Amino acid sequence: MSAPDDHRTTPRPPTARPGGLERLGRWCARHWVVVLVAWLIGLGVLHGLQNAYGGTYSDDFSLPGTQSNTGAQVLAANAPASGGNSSQIVLHDDSPLTGFSTQIGQSVTALQQLPHVLSVQNPLPAPGAPPTGALSANGTIGYITVRFDANPSTYGTDYLTGVDDAVAPMRAAGMEVEYGGQLGEAARPDTKDLTSEAIGFAVAIVVLVIGFGSLIAAGLPLVTALVGVIVGLSCLSLLAIALTFATVSPTLATMIGIGVGIDYALFLITRHRQLLMDGVDPVTAAGRSVSTSGRAVIVSGCTVAIALAGLSVSRVSFIGLLGVAAMVTVATAVLGAITLVPALLGLLGTRIDRFTLREPIAEGLSATATASAASGGGDGEQPQAHGFWHRYALRVERRPWWFLAGGLVAVGILAIPLFSIRLGHIDDGADPSSFTDRRAFDLISEGFGPGVNGPLTIVIDQSTVPADQRAALAGSLQQALTNVPGAASISPLQPTSNGNVLIGTAISTGRPQDAVTTSLFNHLKDDLLPQGTAGTTATHYLTGTTAGQLDFLEIVSARLPLIIAVVVGLAFLIILMVFRGLLVAVKAAVLNLLSIAASYGVVVAVFQWGWGGHALGVNGNVPIESYVPMMMFAIVFGLSMDYEVFLLSRVHESWVRTHDAGNSVAHGLEITARVITCAALIMVSVFAAFILSDNIVVKMLGLGLAVSVLVDATIVRLLMVPAVLTLLGPRAWWVPRWLDRIMPRINVEGD
Repeated sequence: MSAPDDHRTTPRPPTARPGGLERLGRWCARHWVVVLVAWLIGLGVLHGLQNAYGGTYSDDFSLPGTQSNTGAQVLAANAPASGGNSSQIVLHDDSPLTGFSTQIGQSVTALQQLPHVLSVQNPLPAPGAPPTGALSANGTIGYITVRFDANPSTYGTDYLTGVDDAVAPMRAAGMEVEYGGQLGEAARPDTKDLTSEAIGFAVAIVVLVIGFGSLIAAGLPLVTALVGVIVGLSCLSLLAIALTFATVSPTLATMIGIGVGIDYALFLITRHRQLLMDGVDPVTAAGRSVSTSGRAVIVSGCTVAIALAGLSVSRVSFIGLLGVAAMVTVATAVLGAITLVPALLGLLGTRIDRFTLREPIAEGLSATATASAASGGGDGEQPQAHGFWHRYALRVERRPWWFLAGGLVAVGILAIPLFSIRLGHIDDGADPSSFTDRRAFDLISEGFGPGVNGPLTIVIDQSTVPADQRAALAGSLQQALTNVPGAASISPLQPTSNGNVLIGTAISTGRPQDAVTTSLFNHLKDDLLPQGTAGTTATHYLTGTTAGQLDFLEIVSARLPLIIAVVVGLAFLIILMVFRGLLVAVKAAVLNLLSIAASYGVVVAVFQWGWGGHALGVNGNVPIESYVPMMMFAIVFGLSMDYEVFLLSRVHESWVRTHDAGNSVAHGLEITARVITCAALIMVSVFAAFILSDNIVVKMLGLGLAVSVLVDATIVRLLMVPAVLTLLGPRAWWVPRWLDRIMPRINVEGD
C-alpha cells in the first residue's frame, strides 16, 4: 500500500530548522498588525503618488525602420504641413454645410491657433478655388483634417477641452460635430471596466463559498487580490511616467492581477486550513503554508513573468510593455500571497471556519475524512478516505485511451476555426455607437465611402533623381497607379514646394480593417510603386495611420512563431527542472498548445466569423487584432503553469514515496481537483466578465483567456493529463542521468 501523505499526517522532525519562507510566514502571522499597517501605508502612499504624479496611457508608438515610419519622416522633412498625425473633425447637418461657412471658418481659425497643430484644412473651398474633396456630393457631410505633431492622446485631457472650445461655434449653430481617428480615440469616455471587475468578484465569492463552505475563507482571497491589484496599478501608473504603456495596459494588468491574486491566495489558504484540521496551531500552519504552497506560488509567479517576458522577443516596445504591465500585478500578487495572506491568517487564528455553510473542506477531503484518514494512517498506508475524484482517476486509469481520445476530439473541434484566422487591426467602425470616433466613422462612410476612414499616403522621394528625369518618373508612376484593383481612387501625385517629394493618396474600396485594404497596401508597396520607380534612384513609401498598422501586422505575423517557440521552450525547461521528467515536460508543452489552439478557435468563430459577436456588442465581423494571439499565448502559457505545478507536484510527491504510477495520479487528482476547479471557475469568471468592456480588444482577450483557462482546467487537466500520465506510467518521470546532473534543482513545495 501507499505511504502516508506526509504533508498531512507526518509530523515535522523536532530538530528540523524552519526555512526562510517558513520563518517569513510565521513572522507575518505572529506580527500581523505590523504587516497589515505596512500594506495599508504602502497602498495609501502609492495611490497618493499615482494621483499626484502618475503618467498617462497612450497608443502612441513608432516602428523604427519600417517603410511607413521612414515615409513619415521624409514627409515631415519636406512638407511639414502634410506630415504629423492627421485626424478628422467630421461635420453633419441636414442642410448643406455651405450655409455654415462663417462658423466653420471661425472653428478652423481657432484650431490653427492650438498648440501642436501643424495644419488645418477647411472642407469648404475658397471662392473660385476647386473643391477640396472633403465635402460630400450632397454637401451635408464634411470633415476638417487636422494634423498634429504627435498623437493627440499624449497631450493630456486638458488639450481636448481646447479642441472642444475651438469647435464650439459649429456646435452652437446646430451642426453635429464628431472626432475621428486618433483625436476620436483620445475623446473616448474613460472606461475603467468597474462593472466587469464587480461581476468577476461576485462570481468568485459564490464559487468560493460553495466550494469551501466558509464565508471568511471565501473572502480572504478576494481581499488580498484586490489590495494586490490596487498596489500594482499604482506602481504601473508611476512607471508610465517614463514608459509609454498602451491604453489597454491597466485593464490587462487588472485582469491578470485579479486572476492570479485569487489563485495564489487560494492555494495558501487551502493548505493552511488543512493543517488546522490536522491540529497544527495557526502561526505554525501559516508558516508551513508559505513554506510549501507559498514556494509553489513563487515558482508559478516566476513562470508567468518569464512567459510574459517572452513578449520582448517581438522587439516591438508596444507589445513588450504590455507584458511588463501584466508582470507588475503578478509581482504584487505574489508579494501579497506570501506576506499579506499569512498576516490575515494570523489575525483570524482558528476563527477562519467560524461562519460555515457546511462541513469545511480543504484539500479534497472533508474534516471528518481527514480525521479518519489520520487516525488510520499509522500503519504507513495511504489514507483510505477516497472521494469522487479518486474514483474518477481510477476510472481514467482503466480506460486511458478513451479519455485521451475524448479530450482530443473536443479540443480539435474547438480549434477548427483557427485554420481560417485573419490577423488585422480593428477599425473604429466596430466600436459602440456611444463613441464619437464610431459616429465619425459612420458619417465618413456614408458621405465618402468606407475607405476614406483609412487613406494610404503615397510618398515618393525623388531628391536623388535629376531634374530632367522627374517628369518621366511622374508619368511612369501615374501609369502604374491607373485602374488599381481594390482602389476606389488614387489622387494624382503632387510635388512638395521644394520639388523633392511627390505626394498622393490611395483610397480603398473597403474599410481599413478589410482584407481588400490589406491587399491594396501590399500591391502598392510590393508591386506598383516599385514598378513606377524602376530604373530611377527614387524611393517609395506608404505612410499614414493605416499603413503603420499594416506594417505592425507584418512584424507581428513574422515574429509570432519565434515568440511561441521561446515561450514553449521556457515552459518545457521549467517543468523539466521542477519535476525531473522528460516526457512530463513534453506532455505539458503539447497539451498547453492544444488548449491555446482551442481558445484561438473560439475567438475566431465569435469575432471573425460573427458567431455571437453582435450579442457581445461587436458591430459586424472583425479580424483578430494582430497582437491578441501573441498576448494570449504568453499569458495562458504562464497561467497554465499554476495548475500544472499544483497538480504535478502532488502526483510527483506521491510517486517519490510509493513508485505506484496509477495510484499517484489518483491521489494527486483527488487532492487538487477541487481546488483547481474552484480556482479555474474564479479565473474564468474574472476574464469572462471583461467581455462586457466597450474595448473590442479587451473583449477578445477576456473571451480568449476565459476559454483557455476553462479548457485547460477541464478537458486538459481532468481528461488528458491523467490519461497521458497513466499511459506513460513510470516512464513519465524518466530523465537521462547526464541531464539530471547538470540541471538545477527546484523544490516546488519544500519538504
